[in-house]
Amino acid sequence: MQAIKLATVGCGYFSQYHHAAWQRLDIDHIAICDRDVRKAEQFSQRYGGAKVFDDFEEMLIRARPDLVDLILPPTEHYGLIQQAIAHGVNVVCQKPFTSSFEQAKQIAQAAAAAGIKVIVHENFRFQPWYREIKRLIERDKLGQLYQVRFDLRPGDGQGENAYQDRQPYFRDMPEFLIKETGIHFVDVFRYLCGEVLYVWSDLRRLNPAIQGEDAGIFVLAFDNNLRAVFDANRLSDHVADNRRLTMGEMLLEGSRGKLRLNGFGQLLWRAHGCNTEFEITYEWGNTGFAGDCVYRLQQHVLNHLQHGSVLENSAADYLQNLAVQQAIYCANSMGCRQSLPAKI
Repeated sequence: MQAIKLATVGCGYFSQYHHAAWQRLDIDHIAICDRDVRKAEQFSQRYGGAKVFDDFEEMLIRARPDLVDLILPPTEHYGLIQQAIAHGVNVVCQKPFTSSFEQAKQIAQAAAAAGIKVIVHENFRFQPWYREIKRLIERDKLGQLYQVRFDLRPGDGQGENAYQDRQPYFRDMPEFLIKETGIHFVDVFRYLCGEVLYVWSDLRRLNPAIQGEDAGIFVLAFDNNLRAVFDANRLSDHVADNRRLTMGEMLLEGSRGKLRLNGFGQLLWRAHGCNTEFEITYEWGNTGFAGDCVYRLQQHVLNHLQHGSVLENSAADYLQNLAVQQAIYCANSMGCRQSLPAKI
C-alpha cells in the first residue's frame, strides 16, 4: 500500500510530540508549514527533511498532501480546516478544532458533505492507563460502577509567570481550565462511562496573573445513576516524578471494589471488603507525551485511513464533547445543572 503523504502545520511547543510520533510511523512526511520559516526549517532538519512552506494554501497546492496535521492554537483551526476540505485533504487537528461550537458544527457538516475526514487530536483517551481501565470495566472487574473521580493537580499555575515558558497563550484565554484541560477529561469520562445526561459546575480563578478560570469542579451524570467528578486546581500538585504524566489522580468506585490511578501511571486495585491494594500490571512505554498517547492516536488515525478500522473522535463525534463543555460554562454562570441532548 502506498504511504500516505503528510503535511504538518505549526512548530510550537507541543508540535514536537506530533512530529516525533509521525517519524516513527509508516507515512511520507512531505511538508512542514509555519509562518516562521526559521522554525519550519529547524523542524524539517530535525524530523526527516520535509519541504518547508510559510503559506498554507501554497503548501496544499504544491505539496498535494493526503493528510494535514494542524498543530496550532484554536483561533487558527476554522479557516485552515475549511481550506483543506476545499482541496480534498483529510485533517487531523488539535482539540478543540475551532473557536466555537457553531464553527465546529459547520466543519463537521462540511466535512461530511465533501467526504473528507476531520479527526480531532484528542489524545488523552489514548493514554495507556485509560485504555486499560476501559478494558477492566468491560471485563466487569469493578462490577456496577458507582462513581469516577479525577483530581487534576499539575502544579504549573502558580505565580506571575505561570505558563509563560511553555504555552504563554494560556494566560490570555478568557475561558481557560475547561477549554484547555477539562475538555480532555470530558472526553475521557465519555470514553469510560457513556453519554452525559446533565452537568453541574462551579469554576473560579485563583491566580490573578491570568485571564480565565484555573480551578473548579464539575459533575457529569450518566445512565445507571453513575456520576463523574472533575476536581481541578492547576496551582496545587500531586505525587509524581513527572506531574504532566497523568496530571493528577483518578479513583473509580464500583460494587466489587476500587481502582486507583496514581501519578506514576500505576493502577492499584482494592477489592470490596479487603484492606489491601494490589497493583494491576499492564504494558506501556514512558516515552513521548503522557504514556506515548500522541503516537497511539496518530497510529489509530493511520489504521483508519489505510485499513478502515473504526475511528474515534471524528469532528462529528467530538461535537458531543463541545456540547458538554458549553453546558459546564452555562451551569457555572447560571448556578444550576444543565441537561444535554442525547446526541448532537
